[in-house]
Amino acid sequence: MKRGLMTLFGDGFSNGAALGTSWRIEILAGLTVALALVPEAVAFAFVAGVHPLVGLYAAFIVGLITALFGGRPGMISGATGALAVVMVSLVATHGVEYLFATVVLMGLIQIAAGVLRFGKFIRLVPHPVMLGFVNGLAIVIFLAQMTQFKVPGTMEIGSHGMTGGEWLSGGSLYLMLALVALTMAIIWILPRYTTAIPAPLAGIGIVALVVIVFGLDVPRVGDMASIEGGLPSFHIPTVPLTLETFEIILPYALILAAIGLIESLLTLNLVGEITGKRGGASQECVAQGVANTVTGFFGGMGGCAMIGQSMINVKSGARMRLAGVSAALFLLAFIVVASPVIEMIPLAALVGVMFMVVIGTFAWNSIKVLRKVPLTDAFVIILVTAVTVAYDLATAVFVGVIVSALAYAWNNATRIRARSYDTPEGARVYQVQGPLFFGSAEGFSELFDPADDPSVVIVDFAESRVVDQSALTAIEAVAVKYQDAGKRLQLRHLSRDCHQLLTRAGSLIVDSDDDPDYQLAVDYGVKTGQLSGAH
Repeated sequence: MKRGLMTLFGDGFSNGAALGTSWRIEILAGLTVALALVPEAVAFAFVAGVHPLVGLYAAFIVGLITALFGGRPGMISGATGALAVVMVSLVATHGVEYLFATVVLMGLIQIAAGVLRFGKFIRLVPHPVMLGFVNGLAIVIFLAQMTQFKVPGTMEIGSHGMTGGEWLSGGSLYLMLALVALTMAIIWILPRYTTAIPAPLAGIGIVALVVIVFGLDVPRVGDMASIEGGLPSFHIPTVPLTLETFEIILPYALILAAIGLIESLLTLNLVGEITGKRGGASQECVAQGVANTVTGFFGGMGGCAMIGQSMINVKSGARMRLAGVSAALFLLAFIVVASPVIEMIPLAALVGVMFMVVIGTFAWNSIKVLRKVPLTDAFVIILVTAVTVAYDLATAVFVGVIVSALAYAWNNATRIRARSYDTPEGARVYQVQGPLFFGSAEGFSELFDPADDPSVVIVDFAESRVVDQSALTAIEAVAVKYQDAGKRLQLRHLSRDCHQLLTRAGSLIVDSDDDPDYQLAVDYGVKTGQLSGAH
């Protein structure tokens, strides 16, 4: 029992005073996050073309389950815009019941990814891609707040979510901007004097009090939509259990699962850098999957980690699971019993909080870094930022990783070279330097001159590393050229696995006590005297 409480509440369980302080910080941070979740969930529900409660239920269920079982305490999950923009075409074409079925399948795919430990591959995302990710997401969060500067009731729900609308102008616009600025000022100044209450919560509370006391006519949460509702109820999606249904929902489920996991795992890394925690990627995949599977059976639109709300949470001082659990329970309370109060909160206060999140999320040092890092890295940062804003996060990360991988391969391909010298006995020695792989295989072949070399040639791999099947093929090709020229070739300092895989050159390999013992990145089989493909 105590261990379970420590998991939820943290290591302060044995210290009453410390625990009381931690509980207060965690619960207040959760309240702040819940208040910020309301307009986000409603807005993303509009984007997906579904009822606001579908987004709110998703924020509650996904937030609660991932807070309890996710890979990183402090992370906040809920309905997100990255998923909503994919869902809108499915809802418009087939209806909301197909969305619920898709969310269930999406969750099962994410569970499978976690069980198979695919989450570890997030470590392959280079740092420039991470910088582009946070910068792009900061811009997306900023742009998402622009809809709050439109006159309530003038926007319509179309096939692409909330469209149209008249912009605030004149005194209404100036009042909105003043309240946003007041919220931001409170969040910036308050921590200098006290940390007893999270600054974002204080900003929301003070601005809301000003608006209510003075009866200011500004857009409020209730102007977006009513958030009043009951408890979410179990509901099996009413779709035909046929192969045709599966063919409809599978592509959407795969895309949603990929986007959700990428955004969640990148947020997990970002929160980990702030809180000093590591690991938990596969656990987060399973938690996200379970959360979405359950959400699909309770009328929710699914979700994933939310970087904006996660930043609000950890920067409010939350470090335990209690904050995420509190946020989910507060959100449910807003829906069931406190909707009239929450609907009175001015949108300007919530916009101010999100603007401060944007300022805190954007990697401002990356602007200076652009002039110092290699040109390729600077290009990747800008590219990922632009693609995140123009398209979506998953596409941006894939593009960034591919460009970074190609740049790495090219840089290593140009590093292959060889020093050559002649021994007193008349043999020519080639000392190969740099990694030998598919990118450098052609350059490796061009290092040698079988026609003009002496009758004995030694190729020394002590300062090289054989990486893949293309490298093995290149070595064999060079060996064959020297054999065809009637010259004697020796291969030195190759690893033991190369001895087994190099069939034609095998008789030419010279064993040494200092041969390397690394294994190739990919295992190959030997079949009918030739190299076979990878498996």
